[in-house]
Amino acid sequence: MIKLKSYSARTDSGPFLQVNEDDHDVDLVNNLFLIFDGFGGSNVGDKAVELVKETVKKFYTKIGGDPDSTLPFYYSHKYLIEGNALINALHLAHSLLKKENQDKDMSSRGGASGICAALAENIITFASTGNCLCYRYRKGRLEKIVQPDSLRTISRDDYESQFCSAPMSGFGLFDDLHLQVAEYRVLPEDLFIMLTDGVYTRVEDKEISYTIEKNIPQSEKIDELFTLANSRGNLDNQSAIFLQF
Repeated sequence: MIKLKSYSARTDSGPFLQVNEDDHDVDLVNNLFLIFDGFGGSNVGDKAVELVKETVKKFYTKIGGDPDSTLPFYYSHKYLIEGNALINALHLAHSLLKKENQDKDMSSRGGASGICAALAENIITFASTGNCLCYRYRKGRLEKIVQPDSLRTISRDDYESQFCSAPMSGFGLFDDLHLQVAEYRVLPEDLFIMLTDGVYTRVEDKEISYTIEKNIPQSEKIDELFTLANSRGNLDNQSAIFLQF
């Protein structure tokens, strides 16, 4: 099994907001890595994220790696047991959040975007919904491997892209949970970078490459990206996870 050499993770409310609706979780025992961007307002989006995060962790850690487990929502031979467990965990979280929202008026409903990743042997499975993004940096090349499902996908260019990052899918939003799922073989020296839109919408890919190639600690690289986004008028919460193999 490939080893995670190091990681760094940070979430911040940003320069203007008092409540942080973003969150992340790094579970080194179960090789589970989560990043979320909540929406719905103060005491709404953050609670939605907490429900989703805790549900995913509890279900996945109970089911992941068990070939005899019951998968109530979905199963595909295309994915590893861990990948199937992850997908089912996300569907369960979505169903619980949707149930909690159904008797509330629209202004009181919470939702969340997220990327959830599970590592098994040398395969990492990503399952995502909403407007988060993940890069892989391999041998000097930065590549988007999880694209945000947002208005950005139908915009014509990246001019002021921060205005095009509204999610078109997410936990608790619609009857069906729209997921992107992908498995990748992890190679030594691979770096995976998971970001919320409070970071990536105001930072260019070449600037991310420049930052991660610096000979400084990972935590400082995250700080630099946050600072750069904030210097360009970021108004949002910010979260990042760096996974260095």
